[in-house]
Parts: sequence; structure tokens; C-alpha cells
Amino acid sequence: MLPGSAPVLLALTVASLFHSITPAIGWRPWPHHKINASDLALGDSKKYEGSSEFVHMKYHMGPVLTANITVHTIWYGAWKNPQKRILREFINSISAVDSKRPSVAGWWKTVQLYTDQTGANISRAVRLGEEKNDRFYSHGKTLTRLSIQSVIKSAVTASTRPLPINPKSGLYLVLTSDDVYVQDFCQNVCGFHYFTFPSIVGYTLPYAWVGNSAKLCPGVCAYPFAVPDYIPGLKPVRSPNGDIGVDGMISVIGHEIAELATNPLVNAWYAGGDPVFPVEIADLCEGIYGTGGGGSYTGQMMDGADGATYNMNGIRRRFLLQWVWNHVLNYCTGPNALDQ
Repeated sequence: MLPGSAPVLLALTVASLFHSITPAIGWRPWPHHKINASDLALGDSKKYEGSSEFVHMKYHMGPVLTANITVHTIWYGAWKNPQKRILREFINSISAVDSKRPSVAGWWKTVQLYTDQTGANISRAVRLGEEKNDRFYSHGKTLTRLSIQSVIKSAVTASTRPLPINPKSGLYLVLTSDDVYVQDFCQNVCGFHYFTFPSIVGYTLPYAWVGNSAKLCPGVCAYPFAVPDYIPGLKPVRSPNGDIGVDGMISVIGHEIAELATNPLVNAWYAGGDPVFPVEIADLCEGIYGTGGGGSYTGQMMDGADGATYNMNGIRRRFLLQWVWNHVLNYCTGPNALDQ
């Protein structure tokens, strides 16, 4: 990832960007990964998950999303209506302050702690915006990272019902169905975020991609609702909404939206001395879903009467969502912490 001033980035050619772009990714704790940021954070474990005096989340003076956030969704490929309803409710639950505790809205309060250089906090309001269906796989079933931007261009320039252009407070979320392969999917990547290049899309727009791993690699990207074959004896838990691919996407989507809000142009909030590989607020807590979490242990979660495992409530549904880094307290936190 290349933080820094947008004009410098945008002056680069598409060719050079292709070789240097390193979007922030949603990591999963299996042998495919290169660096487990949570392991770094747990080097000097204290009372709270991921706490460490060696983690320094810093603000690099870039913009954050302080205006009401609108998530514009692109459904790429074959999506069923029940799957869409689950994912829509999750996004709408971020601002649903009346949800039963522990809630997704309570999880978002940690993200709201982050500010811009004026002291303005991340917006509390996150709403579902316009949607675009690309059910005919207009760019094929195998996508590169750059072709994700072409998918967005098709959505915002469509002749009928194009997605609105909202550079200041809009997020563009590309969700690929379970028969679509994206570059590096199932290796280090379950999702990533970056911003679009005017040379491709015509605008600089924060965006994220998250894929449905149900057919390709559920043991990697839908853990703990599926487990890898190479870990004998480890049993998956039951997903709260009956769809392991979609339920697995929830945490990755939350991961990317939290990082887009706090680091939309990859020059705002991140830790680490290497700006090409920034460690963002969700990276530090990857794989931590409850008290005691860290490494390959998820932490304390809850089981419903139906046997499904979750850690947060939405408007009507339940979700399993990773924690995020609290830079004020210097540890990972979530609304389901047992010591709150």
C-alpha cells in the first residue's frame, strides 16, 4: 500500500501502479499467510487481548470519514436474495443503536474513537446506499486487483441506474459470488481495500472487495464456520445465519469498512514503520472475536439456543465479527468483552 499525498499517487501511470499497489487485506490465520499482525501485538501480553506497549497506532494527517458514511454495494456474479438480506442487515446494523447488546453498533463505537486533524470523530452513521447487480460477470469470473476497479467503473458509468459518485463519504463495496476468483484470493487475501484511480474509474473513491469463499476456501476465509483439512480434530462451529460463506464474509466486510473509515486514502491511521505495508486497526485484531482471543484462538464467543455461534447482535440477526484496535487504550476491544 502506498500512503502519501493523493496527487503524487494519481500522477503515476497505471503500469507502475499495477506493480506497486499493495491494498490492505483481510488476513486469516493459516499457513498461507506471511505476517500475523496479531502475533506482533501479543508480544507483551497484558490483561486485554492484543495489548502491547510495542504497538503504536499513529495518525499520518490524511483524511478520515467524518461525514455520514454511505456504502454503495456491487453484487458481482450470482447472488441469492437471502444472501443479500443477511449482508444488507449487517451493514444497516452498524448504526442500529437500539440493537440488543452486545451489538454491532457497540462494536462501531471503537471505530468512532478515531479522529481527523481537526479532532472530528469517525461518523456514527453508516447506511446502505445504492446497489448495482452485475449478474452476468461483465469482467469475467477471474479478476485481478485492478479489474476490481474496472467493475466499479462499470457500476458508476452504467447507462441505467449508475451508482452515485460520492468521493467524500461514500464507500464502494464489491462483493463477488462463490464462483468468482480474485487475484490472491484464498492465499493471503479474503478481502482488501484501497481507492480507485482516476485513470481507470475517473474518480478517487475508497473501495473494498470481499469474496464469498464457500466453494473456493471456506477453511481459510470462513473460519471458524469451516476449518482447514490439514488440522485434524478441529470442528467447525455453526454459523448464525445458516450460510457459512456469507457468515464468513461478515467479519471481513467489517474489517474492511473499519479500515476504510479510518484510512480511506492509506495515509491516515496505521501502525508500523513501513508505509508500503501499513498495519491498520483491524489487522491488529485479526482472529480475535472475544475475551482471551489471540493467535489461533478466537476468544470467548456465545452460542444461541439453536447451537449457532456468534458474538454480536444486529437488528434482527446475529453475527460473528472480529474486534478492532482501540488506540486510546492500546488493545483490541469489542462490545462482548467479559470484563466490561
